[in-house]
Amino acid sequence: MEIKKGLLFVVSGPSGVGKSTLIEKFLKEDKNSTFSVSYTTREKREHEKEGKDYYFVDRDTFLEMIKNGEFLEWETVHDNLYGTPKKEIFNALKKGMDIFLDIDVNGALKIKKAYPWACLIFVEPPSKEELKKRLTLRGEKNIELRLKRYDEEIEKKHIFDYNVINDNLERAYKDFVKIIKNVRELRYGKNHC
Repeated sequence: MEIKKGLLFVVSGPSGVGKSTLIEKFLKEDKNSTFSVSYTTREKREHEKEGKDYYFVDRDTFLEMIKNGEFLEWETVHDNLYGTPKKEIFNALKKGMDIFLDIDVNGALKIKKAYPWACLIFVEPPSKEELKKRLTLRGEKNIELRLKRYDEEIEKKHIFDYNVINDNLERAYKDFVKIIKNVRELRYGKNHC
């Protein structure tokens, strides 16, 4: 029997919009999915865990990985490097697992170019003001820099396959799950979901 190849879901949107929350909630409920852990050169935050949130490496290690072609895509965001590891993604897909990426908008568009079958989902806040409030409550630094990037990211949302507005977490999550089910039905047929 042929193993079904997994699907690649790329979830993107402004920092603080709730991408991680949607993905984590879904992964707890779905056993046929996994999460791609990105590499980064930024400092680890207090609540983050190595290998769960990110693989934290120094700049030299990251640059060596670029040279060795280990990333499907990589980006510079707020003076830090972020990269999506090829090996982890393709291993999961070959096993028939659906894999989720939580990456920035430019990285998502690079993934789509390298892997056209990827499903791109853009998550956005109800407004820029609401996002500023969320970032402030979260204790983020460089809020103005993140809000400047917000404008650039919102301009590219039309390039994504699907959009979810996270004005209410429960409603946004229902929309998120509906998108995943629809994409799976298109790929595998109704019996898969």
